[in-house]
Amino acid sequence: MGLFDRLRGGEGPRVAFFGIDGVPYSLIADNEDVFENLNEMGAAGSGGAIDSIVPPESSACWPALTTGVNPGETGVYGFQDREVGSYDTYVPMGRDVQAKRLWTRVDDAGREATVMNVPVTFPPDRDVQRMVSGFLSPGVEKAAYPDELRETLEDLDYKIDVNAKLGHKEDKERFIEDAHRTLDARFDAFKHYIQEDDWNLFFGVFMTTDRVNHFLFKHYTQGGEYKQEFLDFYEKVDRYLGELRDMLDDETTMIVASDHGFTQLDHEVKCNVWLEENDWLSYDEDDHDSLGDISDETTAYSLIPGRFYINLEGREPRGSVPEDEYEEVRAELKAELEELEGPNGRKVADRVVTKEKAFRGDHDDIAPDLVVIPNHGFDLKSGFSGGNKVFDTGPRNGMHSFDNACLFIDNDDATVSDSDLYDIAPTILELLDIEVDRNDFDGASLV
Repeated sequence: MGLFDRLRGGEGPRVAFFGIDGVPYSLIADNEDVFENLNEMGAAGSGGAIDSIVPPESSACWPALTTGVNPGETGVYGFQDREVGSYDTYVPMGRDVQAKRLWTRVDDAGREATVMNVPVTFPPDRDVQRMVSGFLSPGVEKAAYPDELRETLEDLDYKIDVNAKLGHKEDKERFIEDAHRTLDARFDAFKHYIQEDDWNLFFGVFMTTDRVNHFLFKHYTQGGEYKQEFLDFYEKVDRYLGELRDMLDDETTMIVASDHGFTQLDHEVKCNVWLEENDWLSYDEDDHDSLGDISDETTAYSLIPGRFYINLEGREPRGSVPEDEYEEVRAELKAELEELEGPNGRKVADRVVTKEKAFRGDHDDIAPDLVVIPNHGFDLKSGFSGGNKVFDTGPRNGMHSFDNACLFIDNDDATVSDSDLYDIAPTILELLDIEVDRNDFDGASLV
């Protein structure tokens, strides 16, 4: 392996990490002809299925993967979080991640990092040599540092993300074309900076895989109209990963991983509608669309994905549940969620996790009291606009899963077994020979 003999980023080992957001291991293992390069990489080193985190949502997963700690330490629990002591909500960005990122540790060790398209990293970190932020960034102009990076990316027609609205249409052709354009430009950018930069850590994420899965995954599982287009897209992803692997020298370990798994979507579950129908939640007015519109009598509410909060006295501004009743009320809600069934008679919840089991750290003051990990086929939604349907369908036909994420390490000293997302950061640092306190992580090195 390797086209380039020169060392980059000074002496010592290097790691090139490529994220393939939301790609399930089973998709790769079941389609060896489509994923020739990834399966070869797994055979040469190690590869397998790993678990994601609670909750398995990209906004929470990527901060956890890039720090090696749980949301109680990162302070990011999902796409929408609640302000402490308030019903105001916000969309977490890079500045909201409270734990130390991998590239910060690399910089602290006097090494160099190039970071491209990682979700929840806006605004870009100006302490690393080069970064373009990923998902949730407003655009390349503001997301790229330094200016030279922005100019190069614009010349490549680089986009932060695919136009997901195109996936809402019944005709998926324009969406698929946009997905390919986005993927092509991402690969061109990665290839350019792998060759041009001196780096010890290259960390880049292909986000388009998640988008394709959301709108085409059921076509794959059910043999639908766009199954072949789905597989063609992934053949290109695998080919690009193979070309990137061929560009690396013998001092570099390549790692490929997803942040969560994926499965087909059969039913959306509108959690706040269910809470309202079962007298857990109510609103002050008929016209309501935000968390702040809940009434003082509300006992519980939900934020995506499947996070449930007790409206606790002394914690929420208008909490209705006294502290001495908290455990009893939470246990009752947990029991009802465990019994909730979908239209097909299947249980919605694979399990319901309490905050004490899922989260720990200095930033757990906005942790959900319960998190539902759904069975495959159910996608847990929230929203505060109400409605008369607990179970519904939408334009998406694929959803995240806690299990069946993937991890491949091109190193025969690595073992991917009984692993999860938290193991990736300490593994990368071990491969880089950067000394850390093992107690700083919720995972452990796989090397």
